[in-house]
Amino acid sequence: MEGDEAPLLYPSLFEECSRNHFSSVDARTRRPFHIEPSYIISLNDDPPRITSHAAAMNKRIHYYSKLAPPSEPSLIAPDHVIPAPEEIYVYSPLGTALKIGGGDGSEKNSSIVTIFMIWNTMMGTSILSIPWGIKQAGFTTGVIVILLMGILTLYCCYRVMKSRGAIPSIDTSHWEFPDVCQYYFGSFGRWSSLLFSLVSLVGAMIVYWVLMSNFLFNTGKFIYNFANHINVTEIGLSTNGSDRVICPSTESPTPSNDTVDVTAGNGTGFQQFEEYWSKTDTVPLYLIVVLLPLLNFRSPSFFAKFNVLGTFSVLYLVSLVTYKALRIGFHFNFEWENVQEYFVPEFRLSFPQLTGILTLAFFIHNCIITLLKNNRKPENNIRDLSVAYLLVGLTYLYVGVMVFGSFPSPPLAKECIQQNFLDNFPSDDVLSFIARIFLLFQMMTVYPLLGYLVRAQLLGHLFGDTYPSVFHVLGLNILVVAFGVLMARFYPNIGGIIRFSGAACGLAFVFVYPCLIHMVALHRSRRLSWYSGLAHVSIIILGITNLIAQFLM
Repeated sequence: MEGDEAPLLYPSLFEECSRNHFSSVDARTRRPFHIEPSYIISLNDDPPRITSHAAAMNKRIHYYSKLAPPSEPSLIAPDHVIPAPEEIYVYSPLGTALKIGGGDGSEKNSSIVTIFMIWNTMMGTSILSIPWGIKQAGFTTGVIVILLMGILTLYCCYRVMKSRGAIPSIDTSHWEFPDVCQYYFGSFGRWSSLLFSLVSLVGAMIVYWVLMSNFLFNTGKFIYNFANHINVTEIGLSTNGSDRVICPSTESPTPSNDTVDVTAGNGTGFQQFEEYWSKTDTVPLYLIVVLLPLLNFRSPSFFAKFNVLGTFSVLYLVSLVTYKALRIGFHFNFEWENVQEYFVPEFRLSFPQLTGILTLAFFIHNCIITLLKNNRKPENNIRDLSVAYLLVGLTYLYVGVMVFGSFPSPPLAKECIQQNFLDNFPSDDVLSFIARIFLLFQMMTVYPLLGYLVRAQLLGHLFGDTYPSVFHVLGLNILVVAFGVLMARFYPNIGGIIRFSGAACGLAFVFVYPCLIHMVALHRSRRLSWYSGLAHVSIIILGITNLIAQFLM
């Protein structure tokens, strides 16, 4: 695209994994892949427009597709008539939206930048549930499961990266993984990819709504108490002066408002505030006023500018848990005979809950090809991918172990660890208040981008247009918001939501499709051995078992 044109975002089966060019060949028709002008939109205009330059380019691609005789492979439009987008927006569910400079293809990223982009994209809100997942699995089992799931998902991601190379006689240099799925499985691969993509995106939006309700509630509570000079006593443990951890509820995984005892201030006013500022009854509804209008924006470019907040949020969380652990210290009790109530089990049968969370925590398979396209040295892709996965695994392991180990026991049992570990810090904790503010603002900017991706994938496939009418868009957005509100009201458990959506979308993109495509490619080339088939079938069975186990926990 010309330098003065706006960056493009191409609605396709996976909006976040946009193509650098339009010249890839359709495997069935042998004709160059093309995108209709209605699919090419300028993000910087409001409302978006179809550029005349893009429309003319599309006509030239059609022209090249008709030059060759029907019996011969069709010609592919040369590079000088196919402009590359200036910027590509990538999103991994529950991770961070980020922008990759593409330009004219001359801009390439070093290995350090590539590794950081993969880490930045993969890290998401699932980090808040890792300590709870370790508690559910047992300490030793939890650590081992994190390491094994990291290795397994890394191998499956490697298979995704190599999936295009086994397709003969076709230029697949500009394909993404959904294109590979469609090549091997036809329309079923296309629509199943769309289904699991929507599951991951809608699941991410539900988790975001639950977390935003949580953060907004605690933020409002902190501000109200501070402004009205109200001192509150929350049921918990004073560990070192002002550093306290709490057990919001020993009977429910979700914190309640019943742990507060007003010791100063206007008691009647505080009771009225609690009535109108409830985490599950009112606050999820207040978010509708702000977020529903934002979902109806035609362009997501404004919200994509805030992607850097995701990096700062993760770094702040790591710093927060480090500081708290140093202040509180570590507390382990591995002897059953000592104090049974505070015994730390090393293995628990509920460990599949952690595997479900980790499936989504390590999920980047749908856009790894795009992230590696601009690597300056493609021969280092395997190394860079492995290093990125190592850093992500170490980050999850560090946060999980630090929070789990530093949670006091006794007098509070580690069963008190919440699905969002920030709930274990009282609402008047200043450092936790800053973390919630940071995360709240970041999620409010990413949430509309998620909504745009859902709209582009679903409406783009059904109607051929990402904005067929205001009624279509508004109806879809109301439906998605309703899911979020209902879950925040009746099932505000982010650990449960993450593990179900992770096991569901991971079944397709982490376990089944990469292994199945690899086996089919080997079988077609007559190189499939029995031990390779057995190993990859076992991985597929693990993915299926992982999903089934979530319903049994």
